[in-house]
Amino acid sequence: MGRRIARRRIIRATIDGARIPREEKIAVEEPLEIRFNGSSFTTSMRTPGDDFDMVAGFLLAEGIISRTEHLVSMRYCAGTDEEGNQTFNVIDVQVGFGATAPDLSAARHVVTSSACGICGTNSIDEVSKKSSYALDPASGHLSVQTLLALPDTLRDAQSLFSATGGVHAAGLFTTTGELLVLREDVGRHNAVDKVIGAALREHRLPLHDSVLQVSGRASFELVQKAAMAGIPVLSAVSAPSSLAVELAEETGLTLAGFSRSSTVNLYTHPDRVVSGTKVSTLAPRKHPKSALAHAIVEE
Repeated sequence: MGRRIARRRIIRATIDGARIPREEKIAVEEPLEIRFNGSSFTTSMRTPGDDFDMVAGFLLAEGIISRTEHLVSMRYCAGTDEEGNQTFNVIDVQVGFGATAPDLSAARHVVTSSACGICGTNSIDEVSKKSSYALDPASGHLSVQTLLALPDTLRDAQSLFSATGGVHAAGLFTTTGELLVLREDVGRHNAVDKVIGAALREHRLPLHDSVLQVSGRASFELVQKAAMAGIPVLSAVSAPSSLAVELAEETGLTLAGFSRSSTVNLYTHPDRVVSGTKVSTLAPRKHPKSALAHAIVEE
């Protein structure tokens, strides 16, 4: 999608006084408003693209839906910019039987920055209650070698970051290191929502025997989203927060941080990550090829 990248003429200044005109590629950031039956619920800043995936993942993380069948429809609403072009910045959602209808009287009538997630829970206990997919200690086992290879695999697939240097990424992997789906966005939480939403729309939840690798730090919101989708392992290239560690410990999720080519910190439930190449005598779940695997990167 062309709207993911904007181009702007800039001046590059150097220490020796040179001023060099050039064209720079910039990651696009625009608001996305989510409505329920025409009523506004929340607005979040994001990079356009994979919007339905993002909305589906967000609704799962909020505990509004837990399976594909809960989503009746999602559609773009009419809206144009100053040049009369469709903006694709408003999505109206209908949920069906089994879903938890949102309280629109408590709707978030503010724009949420792409720098922080939308946490719809007030406590770790509430996250545990909301999740429909308990994390099985027997699922998600992988070798430390596989875990350490994920950041490089993720980085190599980041086309938007390569063009702009201005986005985060999230990737869903098998426990053998196969990249199933990757999404990029100016917001960490948006990238994760897009990955989880894509999996939900493909009827793949719960995501047992999978690993979520993210490009930045591990926050409470990211652990929350992984737990809600049944993902047993979350790995970040940077640090976790204290609340992220507490939530991971409580929900049974393996939280890894500072994953840097030869070392990784295992903050919770380290038994899922084993040394050597032998992972488990348990047969891993099959991950059938699907449209998900054929749409890893979208321009």
